[in-house]
Amino acid sequence: MAVEAWIPPPVLVTVDLVILTLRSRQLCVLLVERGEDPFRGLPALPGGFLNHAEEELMDAAHRELGEETSLGPAWVHLEQLATYGSAGRDPRGRIISVAHLAIAPRLPEPVAGTDASAAAWVPVEAVLSGEVELAFDHRLIVADGVERARTKLEFSSLATAFCGELFTIAELQQVYEAVWGTDLDTRNFYRKIQATKGFIEPAGPVRRPTGGRPARLYRADPDTVLSPPMIRPAPSAGDGGEREEK
Repeated sequence: MAVEAWIPPPVLVTVDLVILTLRSRQLCVLLVERGEDPFRGLPALPGGFLNHAEEELMDAAHRELGEETSLGPAWVHLEQLATYGSAGRDPRGRIISVAHLAIAPRLPEPVAGTDASAAAWVPVEAVLSGEVELAFDHRLIVADGVERARTKLEFSSLATAFCGELFTIAELQQVYEAVWGTDLDTRNFYRKIQATKGFIEPAGPVRRPTGGRPARLYRADPDTVLSPPMIRPAPSAGDGGEREEK
């Protein structure tokens, strides 16, 4: 009996970007308003299909990142986040998204790309709470990207990717507070940072603010593994919030 030849199902691949930065001390994610169907008019993560069959996934992510932020690889922390391939995630067909997490300091106001009507920085909490509805399964992707960032702040010096080349300890504390969504005790934070070897190092001159004492500048390597780690405060019992570090 003749056996029918197996025909592979048509599957397309996209890259999506969870681009995080701090604006006005808030953790924000870049969203674009879709200018075409499906989900026309809804916010979504920036991204797109591979340009051709030979394009590498990381190359496609860097290409999309450059189109959205005009920043090259040297200025942005970029890593692969996860793969999303549920059968019903895209009404256009079976489309698999390889999401990437991108982090950079002080990113400028965004400009919408060719397939988007508008682009904006949106506070992460507005997305995670459901206040802002996203297209596709992009709220899940944002949640996974934020949790990746929160966890890596505990065990690596990824927090420095949110800062400029030179920063103060106070600015580093603002990163932890914005990403973790909780206030930290300043003296305790300073003590922990100073006790973590290889995290930060003095970088020459001090920064002289308009008022108050001059602040020493530091620099760091975002690939450093923290030892001991900076453990994230646990939620307080009964209020659903965060308790301060002890």
